[in-house]
Amino acid sequence: MKTKLKKGDNVIVMTGKCKGEQGKVTFIDRKKGRVLVDGINMITKHQKPNAMGQGGLIEKEAPLHISNVMYSHEGKPVRLGVDIQDGQKVRVAIVNGERKAIK
Repeated sequence: MKTKLKKGDNVIVMTGKCKGEQGKVTFIDRKKGRVLVDGINMITKHQKPNAMGQGGLIEKEAPLHISNVMYSHEGKPVRLGVDIQDGQKVRVAIVNGERKAIK
């Protein structure tokens, strides 16, 4: 699945139990169309003990669908676009029809 999001982008969750929360993208699975956001959509996993460590209940992030998150520009959700500046592709945030370059 094609997306304009990148690892390290700040995003806002738009739907679901974590609606309105913000976090940083840590992993993108383009084949399944899912993203992992740091500290968002936490689940409890029952882990068996193994050679690497103890077992027990472990809190970890579960993936979200890409369509449920939006890029956060100055604390507000915005769409992303692409412009060509000086012969290079540059990602831009589309705010009220105005295109603002992302740094």
